[in-house]
Amino acid sequence: MPQFTKEMMKEGYTIVVPNMSEIHFNIIKRIFDNYHIKVMLLENNDPSLINEGLKYVHNDMCYPCLLVIGQMLDAIKRGLVDKDKCALAISQTGGGCRASNYYFLLVKALKRAGLEQIPVISLNLQGMNSNPGFKVTPMMIIQAFTALIYGDMLMMVSNQTRPYEINKGDTDALVEKWNNKLGECYAKNRGYFGRHMRENLNQISDEFAAIRQNRTPKIKVGVVGEIYMKYSRLGNNNLKDFLESQDCEVMLPPMLGFVFYGFTNGIHDREYYGGRAKYVFFIKNIAMPYLERFERWMIEAIERHEIFHRPATFKELETYGKSIISQGCKMGEGWLLTAEMVELVEKGYGNIVCTQPFGCLPNHICGKGMVRPIKEKYPEANIVPIDYDPSATKVNQENRIKLMLSIARENLEKDLFNKVQ
Repeated sequence: MPQFTKEMMKEGYTIVVPNMSEIHFNIIKRIFDNYHIKVMLLENNDPSLINEGLKYVHNDMCYPCLLVIGQMLDAIKRGLVDKDKCALAISQTGGGCRASNYYFLLVKALKRAGLEQIPVISLNLQGMNSNPGFKVTPMMIIQAFTALIYGDMLMMVSNQTRPYEINKGDTDALVEKWNNKLGECYAKNRGYFGRHMRENLNQISDEFAAIRQNRTPKIKVGVVGEIYMKYSRLGNNNLKDFLESQDCEVMLPPMLGFVFYGFTNGIHDREYYGGRAKYVFFIKNIAMPYLERFERWMIEAIERHEIFHRPATFKELETYGKSIISQGCKMGEGWLLTAEMVELVEKGYGNIVCTQPFGCLPNHICGKGMVRPIKEKYPEANIVPIDYDPSATKVNQENRIKLMLSIARENLEKDLFNKVQ
């Protein structure tokens, strides 16, 4: 399997990236304009492409792996990208999660498909499987973190506005406006950092709050689970759109929490097992303080308007998690998944869909396995784990969610009746 070289970069190769979250990744994509790197986000979301993944990846692998590899191979075979001038980028966690194997599974799939000339880029911060033509610089990391904050901000305020808008489409139009505006800032490498960031976050909050709305009571639903399944339309069968079609307001926890979670896992590993002193020093004294400042600015911007509910800070999430599960449970989404469910219940989003991909044992333990202790502490919690795998039908998934929503609707009507009384 060839490496992605500097010569390939100069020749204008396109780096193909799975689009886990349209809002976040469409902003992050523009960062690479500064480095003259061509990036294509995959938009081929036909559910039938899972069959492409099953041709080349064993069916006992994680469902997100089957989807992403199938999506990449489908894009190449359909000619969406030039197979002789592209490289495929895929994440590699480096921990106990089977996501560490995605890189090798993709390499094997390309060989089996007769596409072994296509280089694969491993996206990781551990220096695994280096690619001379693609280097992640400290500046790129800082830019990506700021883009992540903007993505979280747009995701949260838009999800809390769209169900109540009077003129349908106003919210999505404003999301597109800010995606374009921020994209231009990153492409020109100015107007997105420091005081500009704080001003932008405040302006985003003000503009979404200014959309004409009818704030009638609606069922509030939180979505948690494995990170790809939680945010990806392809992975969860357009779950957010389905919930909104059922007259619900959807709350997705910010992606920033997963970044914090990964950083603190590295710190705990250092405390328990030693090693990686320089990495932990960087995380504790540079990366996390910066991110905490960005997190504070985002929360302050959301709190400018009473109609918006702010997310928990990561320190608050740690408190929520400790009340039920040990922080030593850190494979997959680990204790963070449980903590996010507790936070949603605490914040009034007690109707929860837990997206469970086939083949992800840690998430079944920390998701489905923690439903009982959560309900013992919060009897009002209404949680439904939904399995996603190649054999699961969308109709069956939506019917199970509708059953959860029927209970939620009854509870909402009772609450409204009690308030009238």
